Formats: sequence, structure tokens, C-alpha cells
Amino acid sequence: LLESTQQIPHFYVTEKVDARALVSLRKKLNAVEGVKITFNDLVMKALGLTLVRHPAVNSTFHGDVMRQFNTADISVAVAIPDGLITPVLHGVERLTLTQIAAGVRDLAKRAVAGTLAPEEYQGGSFTISNLGMFGIEEFNAIINPPQAAILAVGGIKDEPLVDRGELVAGKTMRLTLSADHRAVDGAVAAAFIKDLRELLENPAALML
Repeated sequence: LLESTQQIPHFYVTEKVDARALVSLRKKLNAVEGVKITFNDLVMKALGLTLVRHPAVNSTFHGDVMRQFNTADISVAVAIPDGLITPVLHGVERLTLTQIAAGVRDLAKRAVAGTLAPEEYQGGSFTISNLGMFGIEEFNAIINPPQAAILAVGGIKDEPLVDRGELVAGKTMRLTLSADHRAVDGAVAAAFIKDLRELLENPAALML
């Protein structure tokens, strides 16, 4: 990470998400007995669908060579007693929400226990870091080399919104994409974060 901050030309794109529909969907899903879906699971699914549409963001950078992925193999930042590790959930775009939830829980549990195999925390195409559960609204994450980007996810907060010209009680979530400017330019990053926001604001598509 020290090399990342010194050698990678980071730039940041932040988007505010209207999270009202996302909150409503999660509430309905978790009303079903035996179902436990987190906001991070919902963001993971949306992220998987968005990454396969934006291969420049879903990529790794090796010197002068850029490798683009056609599957969303997402590294999930997990805090462990002696630091941080990023186990990988493969093919997220193809998984259901319950599969994502079970996969992330299993990886996180074994990460803390120190029982992950090396291939389970190497080779991801993109990383997500979520500090929302700690009450953090917004932050910039450091890119995890050789990946070209990382998404920082803040918590959902109550905030007024303007909806069709009317001021309403809203719920918002802030997302910040950190990108390697050698692999991703500003227009690509902006298109990616816009598509991700639109999917999270219309989350019924996450069930398809």
C-alpha cells in the first residue's frame, strides 16, 4: 500500500446515492425467514453487474500491460487482528444475493481465523472497502495493486432530498471510486460510478 500511494496516480470520483429504494428492498428481503442480506451484499451485486459493463475499471495494471477481466472477481477488504486482508469472491455478477451473502460471510470468518488458502485472497479484479458499519460517511481508499481501482462505501444516513421538486426525508449513501489514472481516465470513471448509482437507486434489477 505504501508503494501504491507513492507510485500509482490515484484520482477520486464520488457519487451520492438515493438509498431509499435500497433500504426498502433489504427490509422486504430480510422479512423472509432465514434470509439475511446486508447493504454490502446489495452493493456487491450491483458492483458485479456494473464491472462487467466497464472492463477498463475491472482490470489490473502491470507496467505497460493492462489486463481486463470479463468476470467480476471482487476482493473484499476484511479487518483482521494484525492488519487487513482481501479475500476474493469470484464471478459476483452471476451470483444471487443469498450466494453473495453466504460467500462473503464465509470468507470473512475464515480470514479472521487465518485459515484462507493463498488462492482465496489473490487474483481479484477489483476491491470493495466498506466502513459504513462504523458510521463513516465518506472516505478515499488506497488502490490494491495490481488492480486499477477500488470502491469506498460509506454508511447510509438520513438526509433531506429533493424529489420531483419537493423536499423529502431521504436516505443517502456515498460511494468513492479510487482509480489508477494510467488505466482509467476520468470519463470512464464517471460513467462507471453513474451506472452503479443508477442500479442501486433502482435495485429491483439486482433480483433478476
